[in-house]
Amino acid sequence: MSIVLDVHGMTCGHCVKSITAALTAVEGVTSVDVDLSAGTVTVAGSAATESLAAAIEDAGYDVAVPA
Repeated sequence: MSIVLDVHGMTCGHCVKSITAALTAVEGVTSVDVDLSAGTVTVAGSAATESLAAAIEDAGYDVAVPA
């Protein structure tokens, strides 16, 4: 399963590294792909959407969870 999240506040490579590190620490995440220009993060694995959103918010970014 994969999910695409809209993440606001990403501006540079450091943001990509921070979000990638935060998400790979979540149990069940198998891959993370950050598209800086689109402002999206695609996460593959079995982690709950709420856990992914919490990890991104804890890293200091705003996230929109799809309905």
